[in-house]
Formats: sequence, C-alpha cells, structure tokens
Amino acid sequence: MPVCVRPIGVRAVGRAFAIVVLILASVLLTACASSTSESIQTSGSDSAVDAPRTGRELFASNCAACHGAAGEGHPDWRIKNADGTLPPPPLNGDGHTWHHADGLLYRIVSQGGKSLEIPGDPSFKSAMPAFGDLLTHEETIEVLTYVKSLWEDKTNLGLSIRETQALISERDPFPSEAGEE
Repeated sequence: MPVCVRPIGVRAVGRAFAIVVLILASVLLTACASSTSESIQTSGSDSAVDAPRTGRELFASNCAACHGAAGEGHPDWRIKNADGTLPPPPLNGDGHTWHHADGLLYRIVSQGGKSLEIPGDPSFKSAMPAFGDLLTHEETIEVLTYVKSLWEDKTNLGLSIRETQALISERDPFPSEAGEE
C-alpha cells in the first residue's frame, strides 16, 4: 500500500525551525542560570560570596580581557588603531606602566584613560575604561599591587623597575581614600 506524503509548506518549516530554536535557547538559558545559582549557593557560606577578592582575581575578571591573562598586552600596543587609540599595553613590565607613579596608575584605573586626554590635542587618545564604579578604593589598589607583582625580576637599563617605580611613586602615591584623587 503506497504511503501518501503530504508536502509541507516553506512557511510551516520556517515556523517549526523558529520554535525549535526558541525552545533550545530557553533550555540553554535555564541551564546556565540554574548552574550559576547552584555554584553560588554551594560555595560554602554566604561570607565566601562576599569575601574580598585578591588582586589576581580582580585582574582576571576586569583587566585580562584587554591586557591579557598574564598582563602581556596587545602585540601591536604601540600602533594606533583607526580611531586614534592605542591597543592595551603590557602591564607585565614589558611596556611603560612601571614608569607611572602609583597615584597616576590609580587615576587611570578609577577614572579611565580619557581623564588624561587634553581637549583639542589629538596626540593622546585612550580607550581605557573607568573602573571607579566597579572597584572599591581597596580593590583598585589590590589590582595595581598585583600588576606590580608581574614586574618581579624585570629591569630597565640595569635597574629594577619595581624599585624605580617605587621612587617615582614617592611624589605621587596611591590616594589614602577614594575621594582624595
């Protein structure tokens, strides 16, 4: 006995496909949301969620996406982008970060690179975002202390860049409070 197959219209196939995609997307979103909430709930105690994060953790979650997991920066960090900004520099001692004083580094992280731009002077344009609303005063210092740890054995002209940066920072140290920038 012949099987009678009725052709399905293009519209019906499109609707069916859209429904399947929506169902899969909702299943994936539900799975991701529930696994995230489970990992937070099973992390031990509530104090673990509110525990201070280390400079390394803060760097990984806020800085590494642009500056690299090991602070290596963008390979062409000295070559301007089409918009006039420079790509993220290395923070591991291979760039220029170490020659900035603590106070300036703090301001760059908290207020962003735009705070250093001079109106009407196109020679410096920064894409560095401000993290002042995301990081506390203490967290900003934690991140910068971690960055400095990446300079451990680095030298410039035979001098330790950590020691050189510490001398530079004597005139412009980290602010004692976030409001004293």
